[in-house]
Amino acid sequence: MFRAWLPPLTCLVAGALLCAAVAGCASTERRLSYIGTPQEPEEGDRPNQLELEEPDSDFAPDAVAISSQSPRTMGDRSHDGVWDLTLAEALRMTLENNKIARTRNEYLSPGNPILGNSEAVTSVYDPAIRETGVLFGNRGVEAALSSFDPVFSSNLGVGNSETIQNNALTSGGISPGGTLFQQQGQFAASLTKNFAYGAQAAVTQNWNYNQSNQQFQLFPSLYTGNLQFSYQQPLWAGAGTEFTRIAGPVNPNVQAIAGVNQGVVIARINTDIALVDFEQQVRNMVFDAETLYWDLYQAYRNYDSLVEARESALKTWRTVQAKSRTGLVGGGRAEEAQAREQYFEARARAETALGGPGSRGGDQGIYGIELQLRRICGLPANDGRIIRPVDEPGLSRFEPDWHSSLAVAFTKRPELRKQRWVVKSYELQLRAARSLANPQLNLASFYQLNGFGNNLFGPNGPASENGSQLQSAYRTQFQGDQTAWQVGMQFSVPLGLRSALSQVRHQELRLAKAMTVMATQEQEVSLELAGAFQSVEYWYQNTETNYNRREAALDNLEAVQADYDLDRKSLDLLLQAQNRLAIAEVSYYRSVTELNKSLCELQYRQGTLLEYNNIYLAEGAWAPEAQQDLMRRSFARAYAFEAPRIDPVHTEPEAFARPAGSGPGMNIEVIPLPASLPGAEVGPAPRQLPNQRFEQLPELPPELPPAGEPVGPQGLGASPADPVELPEEPVTVSGEDLPGNRVRR
Repeated sequence: MFRAWLPPLTCLVAGALLCAAVAGCASTERRLSYIGTPQEPEEGDRPNQLELEEPDSDFAPDAVAISSQSPRTMGDRSHDGVWDLTLAEALRMTLENNKIARTRNEYLSPGNPILGNSEAVTSVYDPAIRETGVLFGNRGVEAALSSFDPVFSSNLGVGNSETIQNNALTSGGISPGGTLFQQQGQFAASLTKNFAYGAQAAVTQNWNYNQSNQQFQLFPSLYTGNLQFSYQQPLWAGAGTEFTRIAGPVNPNVQAIAGVNQGVVIARINTDIALVDFEQQVRNMVFDAETLYWDLYQAYRNYDSLVEARESALKTWRTVQAKSRTGLVGGGRAEEAQAREQYFEARARAETALGGPGSRGGDQGIYGIELQLRRICGLPANDGRIIRPVDEPGLSRFEPDWHSSLAVAFTKRPELRKQRWVVKSYELQLRAARSLANPQLNLASFYQLNGFGNNLFGPNGPASENGSQLQSAYRTQFQGDQTAWQVGMQFSVPLGLRSALSQVRHQELRLAKAMTVMATQEQEVSLELAGAFQSVEYWYQNTETNYNRREAALDNLEAVQADYDLDRKSLDLLLQAQNRLAIAEVSYYRSVTELNKSLCELQYRQGTLLEYNNIYLAEGAWAPEAQQDLMRRSFARAYAFEAPRIDPVHTEPEAFARPAGSGPGMNIEVIPLPASLPGAEVGPAPRQLPNQRFEQLPELPPELPPAGEPVGPQGLGASPADPVELPEEPVTVSGEDLPGNRVRR
């Protein structure tokens, strides 16, 4: 018999080897033939992977961006209207016009995230995006709560089978060679629910249908099934309400070693962290808007002082030129060149104070700082008006209490509040990880009602007939005569628990790092607040000193000018006095501005900047559907009852949050410090700062002549040997000169 089928098998193997050899020698490129005449391919059909393309979209450019007029420049002769802007209006526009957070340092920066990394920028949508997250490790509260939603599942299948039978005994009475005909159907439906304390309950209905031509059967077709109630409860690893709130329900498919950050509590903490991140960016944007406002105020004051210095230098140049014409002492060539150089130096300073660009680095003038303020406020580059601050800086002495400010900073700083949320999250995750570092012991039970019948529904037949009481499968099932139940324990433990213990150690290290970071952050906050205190005191003292310096420089200029008119002082001393007065005025207004900026920084370092400016973050109005859902849930909770004390599976979790403003910083013990050492008086006591308000800022900045415009008959390129005639009119041939703004003339 073996020899009978060996030759055919040998031929089959040889043929297979021959086909494989032929296929291996053949080329892998297949030649295809097509019907018809080929056409020239279109341009779009040619592959070009290096060609840059844009998406097919209908996005229109932003209205604010395209509505801007040409930017304001030094060579622009047009007169713009004045926009008297208060600080409150600037902050309001900053919050209303920006849905994407902007900061001052990002402007013209190569690493500006708004242009280079748009996914990393902070926006008003971020808290909602975080709240609606569904991915693993980034789930929002709703996604975490969805783990407790009841899950309904069902399946239905039908089939047919026809097979020839070989044995009458195993085929159910069908003769050998006969065909067994079978029609089958399966239906299953289940409803599964996870509970907050870790248990899982399920209700399952199963039905199987079978019809065949087998002999020796009560019914040729019948329905069998069951209604099963199952309940599982973890008793050791992953047990309890606290674990489920932190890590979510345990998934038995991963042997109880799952992530411990998928629960509702962790999702809520992550949402709170996202809110703190948003608050930080809003605070930074408000801080930049306020500092830019005061910088623009300082730019106006500087320009006014430098314009007066320029006019004084021009007047001196004319005086020297007049002496040169009449041959008086002090009208020589060297004196004239010195006076001319002093004028052009003053003119260059005034040009810088007016048109210094807003680029990174270099001196910035009115135009540059105003452009940056417009950016922070969400305004176009130029709308036909030039912004002029109308709020005057304060000059009052501010002496905050160190210990109170430190306590407020530890409570209000969003960075510390965020880190406290991080520490709390890691503490909770560590508890869940320690719960999983135990053997898995589960209670498993079910109760089952079995059903059997000729039909799925229908009445029973006469009692005299065989099987008459088994006509309805549902009736048989709900009679409850045939039941099944089981109660037992399921136990499993990985020997050594290395994975679970590694997870515990990992969470311990993360918690230790987070607590160390929080301690370091508190030190940083303390040091930053100390620097803000020093800055406030320094700039107040510096403002007082520069005020007296300016008064002395003004007195010196008046005295030197009088002596110079009587030929008792040289031109050098007069020019030096004019230059010192200009520098003293610029320094004084800079000190005034920096004093107010330091007060703003103090509120920033305390974490009270938004509160100080009456800015509060609040949730938007709820939709009517949300209000109705809230009322429905509140009505349902009104009928809740307390769980009995003997309930073995109910545990009341502890609170993990406290009301805002009741942080640990409010409990700081104030330690009295020794009195400071007395300081020695050096020189006479300086005059105090004036109480009167500053004069109003100028309406329009004057326009300077272009760089190539001559200032005399020979122009700027005249030879030093040639006499240079000064113009009869001031150099600013167009525009209006700024009025004086000094407190004292």
